[in-house]
Amino acid sequence: CGGSASGKTTVATRIIEALDVPWVVLLSMDSFYKVLDEGQQALAARSDYNFDHPDAFDFELLVSVLRKLKKGKSVKVPVYDFTTHSRRREWKTVYGANVIVFEGILAFANKELLKLLDMKVFVDTDSDIRLVRRLQRDIMERGRDVAGVIKQYNKFVKPAFEQYIEPTVQVADIVVPRGGENFVALDLIVQHVHSQLEKPFPPCRAALASAHQGQPLPKTLSVLESTPQVRGMHTIIR
Repeated sequence: CGGSASGKTTVATRIIEALDVPWVVLLSMDSFYKVLDEGQQALAARSDYNFDHPDAFDFELLVSVLRKLKKGKSVKVPVYDFTTHSRRREWKTVYGANVIVFEGILAFANKELLKLLDMKVFVDTDSDIRLVRRLQRDIMERGRDVAGVIKQYNKFVKPAFEQYIEPTVQVADIVVPRGGENFVALDLIVQHVHSQLEKPFPPCRAALASAHQGQPLPKTLSVLESTPQVRGMHTIIR
């Protein structure tokens, strides 16, 4: 979580690179903007639509997708076009993974979504730096003009940050000042994720235990001895 242009994607990408493990998924909240009707499209074209309000996002779809990914299932994720303010026709297929890195401006704004986050990171970057980055990004990558970007920032982005984003720093497990340039914080995050990956999977064991509670385990179930060779295989059976 973090303000617009705070460096969330950079932090997420650098964490993934530093993890250096297979089966990692990066999921962006930007993919889950709601489909705009004609009136909202007209407002967006004039920089008068609030993309930083919780109502701008399809949290129901987002929570559903994240739940399935955490269960190791494949999902369809919408692709949002910031130039036309619309979803593209084609959706991308994303598969469940060992690690799911989720980033977005309002990642902590929904209670059901919060329950799915095992580690909550808040990227804290100076507001002036965020504004400069947003200007560069929106003008160079999204075809906006300076006046429109500044208008949107003053009318929607800054107030939304103060009302919906900044207060959620209280639920963060880790706050990363300076974003992607804070390599000490990134190293700590990577170390924690690695330590979690080395642990056994209690949900799987709990499911096995409850499924056969009061009954003998089936003869077809074999438990392998935890040898270095077995641990080294790092095989996932879904």
